[in-house]
Amino acid sequence: MLDKIVKAGQLIGNMGWRYVFFRAGFELKKRSGLLQKAFLTNPAVKTNLTLAQWRGRDIPFFFKNKASVELDQPLSEELTKQYQKLSTHTYPFFSSLEFNLGVDHNWFKNPDTGFCYDGNAHWLNINDYSKTAGDIKFVWEPSRFSHLYTLIRYDKHSGKDCSKQVFSEIENWIDANKINQGPNYKCSQEISLRILNWTFALYYYRDSASLTDALFEKIQHYLYWQAQHVYDNINFSRIAVRNNHAITETLTLYLMGMLYPELPGAAKWKKDGKHWFEEEIAYQVYEDGTFLQFSMNYHRVVVQLLTWGIRLAEINNERFAGVVYDRAKKSLLFLTSCMDTQTGMLPNYGANDGALFFKLSDNHYRDYRPQLQALSNALGVKWNYGDFEDSNWYGLNEKNKKDGLKLTEGYSHFDKGGYHIYRKNNALSFIRCGDHKDRPSQADNLHLDIWHKGLNLLHDAGSYKYNGAPEDLKYFMGTQSHNTVMLGDNDQMEKGARFIWYHWTQCQSIKTEETDQYFYFEGTIKAFMHIDKSIRHTRRVKIDKTAPVWEVEDVITNKPADLALNQLWHTCFPEMLSIRSSTETDNDIQPVISDGYYSSFYGQKEKCTELRFSTNQSRIKTIITIN
Repeated sequence: MLDKIVKAGQLIGNMGWRYVFFRAGFELKKRSGLLQKAFLTNPAVKTNLTLAQWRGRDIPFFFKNKASVELDQPLSEELTKQYQKLSTHTYPFFSSLEFNLGVDHNWFKNPDTGFCYDGNAHWLNINDYSKTAGDIKFVWEPSRFSHLYTLIRYDKHSGKDCSKQVFSEIENWIDANKINQGPNYKCSQEISLRILNWTFALYYYRDSASLTDALFEKIQHYLYWQAQHVYDNINFSRIAVRNNHAITETLTLYLMGMLYPELPGAAKWKKDGKHWFEEEIAYQVYEDGTFLQFSMNYHRVVVQLLTWGIRLAEINNERFAGVVYDRAKKSLLFLTSCMDTQTGMLPNYGANDGALFFKLSDNHYRDYRPQLQALSNALGVKWNYGDFEDSNWYGLNEKNKKDGLKLTEGYSHFDKGGYHIYRKNNALSFIRCGDHKDRPSQADNLHLDIWHKGLNLLHDAGSYKYNGAPEDLKYFMGTQSHNTVMLGDNDQMEKGARFIWYHWTQCQSIKTEETDQYFYFEGTIKAFMHIDKSIRHTRRVKIDKTAPVWEVEDVITNKPADLALNQLWHTCFPEMLSIRSSTETDNDIQPVISDGYYSSFYGQKEKCTELRFSTNQSRIKTIITIN
């Protein structure tokens, strides 16, 4: 009982009373049936906007129609291959996995487990965290319609008209999914993405004969009710979730109001959506450009949404509050600072669900340059790290841009998020040492990532799945998959249900130094407080400027005598590294070498090498050398 009281106090302290009261009220309304009544099922079709009206008005989008899109890039083998897969009903999942879903596939079936959700159940009665059903993201992924970008890009590059294929998919989904019923109405962010992706397709095929009056009637009906669902449930994302979901949904409401002003409620969607979007950007993107989810991939989600918002506001002669542009520019600086310039990749740090909402180029999913360039150009800043197709689709180019970001060697730090980056001699060192005023998703403080000549030699494991086997959840969300230390088998924080952690780690102090010979970092965090509130973890990192050598020292203050200090390293290139460790009494420690796991893409894991150096003392000294 005492433990439950303590955890309840932790939850309230971490999340705040606003969250607690909202969740309690939400559950009460759900169980009483009041909430279900607020979300109508199978509402009568009403024509708020005809195809002729829509084609006749001039509300600017990224492009007017297919003919107005200007591309310099030729048709690639990669795009042709991806198009051919879609033509044989093989769909991409999370930017890597593939499933052949067949002709007229079941939109409610999880291809990973075979489980089929009830398409007639009210969305409130869908269990999105069922062990039997598996990860519901496998159902949501094709219903996002992000794969439409492959068809549209192939259409433009090849000259083959794909409009019939695109609209057939959309109509098939509409005919199968009843409004506010089934798994595809469970998440408002998924609904929002579907709205944006359908809108992109509508504008591209604006003049197509495949877009008939009857089909547009269906689409406008579903656009309205999906947007209304998002509006009516917006506080769940803004209060209970408050992450990239809220940014996606509030922006979608603003854009729906701007692009479809004829729909009932459009004016309030636009007004409230714009205000809420500005609030979410101001809250979620910290003053130094870092992001409250402590995740590189989710920060890129925000980058793409900012690009949509800033560009569409501009061409419709509107502007957001100044904070949106400020945080957008600072996000650009932060993410570029963390980027390996040879590959465009960033550390696989934080939660990574494979999201790339609007894939408008052939580049590798982990290559952030196309999306960062598009945001850079939307902000009027020149991009210095390659030219990519994404910007063309947004009607952006590098011409007449101001001087852009250019990375220099040395030390960069982003104190609000707690990130420290060191660049020298084709090497990038990335260290996280931060506070948590917003909930962390992984127990990974004081993680160290090392890159050298485009290779991620010491890496973060990623996420794998959010609803998987308990041992996978513990490994990927917990401390073991990160390059830091554990006490025995204990994570830095105590794991609660789903995405909840108790006893959040906090940064206590940071010290840095630079000489002609080295960079020096020292960070101390409060950690393992569920074991003893007095425990502290200090990590000292000395980075040689003249050779690829890193000296790392981990010290645990007030370490319990019965718990071993375990220092962990993860690599896919063990032959390229020499890692030697010793105790505080200078006795060599022989590592236990075993299989670890690495998930560069959501839903997919591969083996890597995990090295564990253990001692019963309180200090480990390690020298890492690239062979």
